[in-house]
Amino acid sequence: MDQLSLLRLTAALLLTSCAASRAQTTMPWNNKQCAVVLTYDDAIDADLDAAIPALDSLQLRGTFYLIGSSAVVARRLPEWRRAAQRGHELGNHALMHPCDGSLPGRGFVTPDNDLSKYTLSRAVSEVRATNTLLTAIDGRTARTFAYPCGDRQLGGVNFYDQLQADFVGARGVTAGLQTPAQVDLTNINAYSINSQPATYLIDLVKQAQQTHTLLVFLFHGVGGGHSLNVDLAAHRQLLRYLKAHEQEIWVAPMVEVAEKIRSRQQAASAEKPR
Repeated sequence: MDQLSLLRLTAALLLTSCAASRAQTTMPWNNKQCAVVLTYDDAIDADLDAAIPALDSLQLRGTFYLIGSSAVVARRLPEWRRAAQRGHELGNHALMHPCDGSLPGRGFVTPDNDLSKYTLSRAVSEVRATNTLLTAIDGRTARTFAYPCGDRQLGGVNFYDQLQADFVGARGVTAGLQTPAQVDLTNINAYSINSQPATYLIDLVKQAQQTHTLLVFLFHGVGGGHSLNVDLAAHRQLLRYLKAHEQEIWVAPMVEVAEKIRSRQQAASAEKPR
């Protein structure tokens, strides 16, 4: 091989290497532009009556954060089991959905579910008890947690610190799009949805596509069933957009996305010079 051919080969190899590096950097989500996670809180009838049928009709999967003490969990347990069998994640939203009643605007918090009155051991034990219940329903051990009301602290301590080994990650309530390196698996960003139109929901997805980031939706009621609600038609339009662009968008339950992020973060940490 003459010197000119060698130089051309070297340049081609360098270009290929750079292109591969850029692809890995900008398309970390199963080789797609972005990741979208659809989460639904509180284990309400609307999950089983509206959200899950809508997802199933398009072969999309979501994460449903169940309150262990919810009457809808007890009354419709076989339906939750079937949802898990179809690939939906049953996430942990604590046993009693305790929220910090000492904060402003928390008149809805009762003495029984006031996180500020909990001991740390009670908070941790109730979350673990809910994991036991969920495993009895779906047979799985890997899952994620969602902070009730987004409250993370108890007596100035982040109670989830004692639970990190029990979960792949925990979803919070702070809005934001993030790359894998930016995600804090102890407090994953999410956009809380309450009456926003389909254009808003789809625009968020387009932003995630353009920035190659993670987008997490936080729903409660779908077509009713909760004071925080998304219109049934708006929800349907969002799902149709995701389905129409499934070659560019990775739609998966939170546990799968969190596992992918954890693997990438661990690999990046191992590559850092010591």
